[in-house]
Amino acid sequence: MTKLTKLTQSDLAQFTGSENWYRHGINRNVLFTDGAKFLADQAGAYWLLDEIAIIQRYEKRVAAEEFQVWKLAVRPDHTATLSCDDGNGNIAFTKEIEFTDFPLDEVLLYFANNVIHLPSEY
Repeated sequence: MTKLTKLTQSDLAQFTGSENWYRHGINRNVLFTDGAKFLADQAGAYWLLDEIAIIQRYEKRVAAEEFQVWKLAVRPDHTATLSCDDGNGNIAFTKEIEFTDFPLDEVLLYFANNVIHLPSEY
């Protein structure tokens, strides 16, 4: 797959379901979709999928949420905030990222039924 020079929200919006499911390498109970894989491939962001998958084992407050909205908000200085809420704005987890070269200012991922996916795939 050719790496995009500029990933856009439009690139992500093309995913409306998934033909394939990929098992996460560290937390084998977690799957991710074609759209989440595309995002990780194009943005060099498997670390983002890792953050979501691994925290499910170690943070009970996060794991207790059946539906999770994960938001990565990148600032101009290449720092970022990764947060998880329950879909109603109730924050269950927040982590500061000291450096990222993630190409978008913001991205959302959903986690439900042990699957990481783009909002358009839900």
